[in-house]
Amino acid sequence: MSKSIIRTIFSVLLLAAGFIAGASWKSREDQSQPAEPETNKEQVVLTNQEAESAGSGDLYALEKETIRLFDESSPSVAFITTSNIRMEFFSRNSTEVPRGSGSGFVWDKKGHIVTNFHVIQGADKAQVVLAHGKSYSASLVGYDPKKDLAVLKIDAPANELIPIPVGTSQNLRVGQSVFAIGNPFGLDQTLTTGVISALGREIESVAGIPIRDVIQTDAAINPGNSGGPLLDSHGRLIGVNTAIYSPSGASAGIGFSIPVDVVNWIVPELIQYGKVMRPVLGAEVASPQWERRLGIEGKGALVIEVTQGSPAERAGLIPAMRDRAGNIRWGDLIVGVESEAITSGNDFSLALEKFRPGDQVTVKLVREGKEMTVEVVLAAP
Repeated sequence: MSKSIIRTIFSVLLLAAGFIAGASWKSREDQSQPAEPETNKEQVVLTNQEAESAGSGDLYALEKETIRLFDESSPSVAFITTSNIRMEFFSRNSTEVPRGSGSGFVWDKKGHIVTNFHVIQGADKAQVVLAHGKSYSASLVGYDPKKDLAVLKIDAPANELIPIPVGTSQNLRVGQSVFAIGNPFGLDQTLTTGVISALGREIESVAGIPIRDVIQTDAAINPGNSGGPLLDSHGRLIGVNTAIYSPSGASAGIGFSIPVDVVNWIVPELIQYGKVMRPVLGAEVASPQWERRLGIEGKGALVIEVTQGSPAERAGLIPAMRDRAGNIRWGDLIVGVESEAITSGNDFSLALEKFRPGDQVTVKLVREGKEMTVEVVLAAP
């Protein structure tokens, strides 16, 4: 037998031996591992309820509380759209043109919806879309530009109206959690979270009168959130989102909400009277611009007009006026109402809000350089 044939046979034998050794090793490895149990497909298919429970088990307690709060509170939040009616000059055809959008919330089972005044300001029509998606035409019940609040009314069945729980703002603390629900940029039912960043802030209302004790929050508030509720961790209303501080017009972590204690005072009067029944003194005071021009800024509220037959006239208040030479003859400068110091006309307006028509108040004033007090019985509007 030739050497080449012998080498070939030897190679074949080596290959066969390697194959047999490898098969034997694989068999021992398979035997060393436990066999997987057979499963029934019916046993591994979870029901919808089991799958939901399994998924929620991955959530932290704080997440579950936030979800619960949104689920319970969002049905009370409404989406508000406004429009204007424009009439063509020649054809006299009228068209409805979208104006803007905002947020609001259900106040009671009678269909009253609370929002910001600036959301509906200048609009001819308003539509309110409830959380379930049904839309209703809204009528204007009343508004107060000084507090930037308005009340609309819709004719919706009582079972579709879920009033929002109302809390208080007098015990709020910086750092406590807050939740805002609204419709930023027209995206309805949006939740943002944050904390109270500061208390006692002051912002200017649409009427140019300061709104004091405003809540500052870092919960994202964007255009369209206006009029929506700011809630505490129990889902109670503590403020109405009204403004943001942002050079770009988008949320920059500084939003403002009208405190609910102001809302609790304003809204019932708007529902009953269509306006706020602020008590009247009958004395018009100088605007901030005139205060600066006259050099009395920060010194008091200068009386510039007294209404005939008003409490101010009966109390003998004297307004400023010009003499024949054009010089200003100073009148009374109001420097206090009861125990509250008055440094401006805005202070004076806000001080009167704490009283009711028929209340007798002590007004402190400066007349010809001398301090004096007068008793005034405030009148109804």
